[in-house]
Amino acid sequence: MPTVLAIIPARQGSKSIPHKNIRSIAGKPMLAYSIEHALASKKIDRVIVSTDSELYAGIAKQFGAEVPFLRPDTISQDHSTDLEVFQHTLHWLKENENYIPDICVHLRPTHPVRNPADIDTMIDIILSDNTLDSVRSVVESPETPYKMWFQDEAGKLSPVIKTDIREAYNQPRQILPKTYLQNASIDIVRTSTLLEKNSMTGDRIQGYIMQEIFDIDYESQLSEVSARLNSVANDVPSGHTKKVKSFCFDIDGVIATLTPDNDYTKADCNPMMVAAVNALYDAGHEIILFTARGTKTGIDWSETTREQMKRWGVRYHDLRFGKPAAEYYIDDRMLSFDDLYKLVKK
Repeated sequence: MPTVLAIIPARQGSKSIPHKNIRSIAGKPMLAYSIEHALASKKIDRVIVSTDSELYAGIAKQFGAEVPFLRPDTISQDHSTDLEVFQHTLHWLKENENYIPDICVHLRPTHPVRNPADIDTMIDIILSDNTLDSVRSVVESPETPYKMWFQDEAGKLSPVIKTDIREAYNQPRQILPKTYLQNASIDIVRTSTLLEKNSMTGDRIQGYIMQEIFDIDYESQLSEVSARLNSVANDVPSGHTKKVKSFCFDIDGVIATLTPDNDYTKADCNPMMVAAVNALYDAGHEIILFTARGTKTGIDWSETTREQMKRWGVRYHDLRFGKPAAEYYIDDRMLSFDDLYKLVKK
């Protein structure tokens, strides 16, 4: 039987949304959805996450993926390609395990909505036709490229698509050929295509038509996708109400890193804790942030703190200042991070 490997690329350096791949969405780190989809497939034999982050690796393992290596920094940059990531994974597996899959499944963590049955159907398509190099999920283009233009430095326009259709850009959209847009949900590719043709798709690409795109690039897209996932994940049986709880989080040493001399402008976020906080928020619980910043010194850190919470993507209901400064705090309702993460994962 052909062997099928799912590879989920998840580097930590997202610019549009910080730590996007582990951003909490509808109660889980975004990365978790692609892992769960791969594990739910009946055709996939192994699920590997390729990441350059120990933190991401820990989350991936929590949700059942393998992380046999950390990806080198050289192929974890803004302009690093999927091909570099996949070839690195395949070379590592061959050299360290003598494992060579026949088929690779590319599941991007930024597309948290997909049906595992589509994965299996697409695998069946490529296995049933030896001439195919890959199968790629697409949707019908919302705008026709026949009416799109390039513009040169002098401002002159030239059509993006050159065609035999006379002045296609002036024709009714309904009579123009249909075009399709890759939706970044599922790509199936032969290992030979990756290694011998040095391509993520090869020459013969079969399209698999879907109806929607849920690929997340920007903050504004998170609410729409979260609502879609919540509509399923948070269904409550008739006659029952969901119990909402309050969670109070300290900022420094929990959500933010500790800083020398209490210079909070130098603080960075703890993305794993941010993901846990956001998961609780998305599940409908009340989130309160509490901090002792400025209690001893009288310095007003409120603007800095609010800006950091916004920049780090922390979702909360209330931010409170004035917590007494102390070396130690004792609380009979304290949760360890392990206990919190188990609660979030439910």
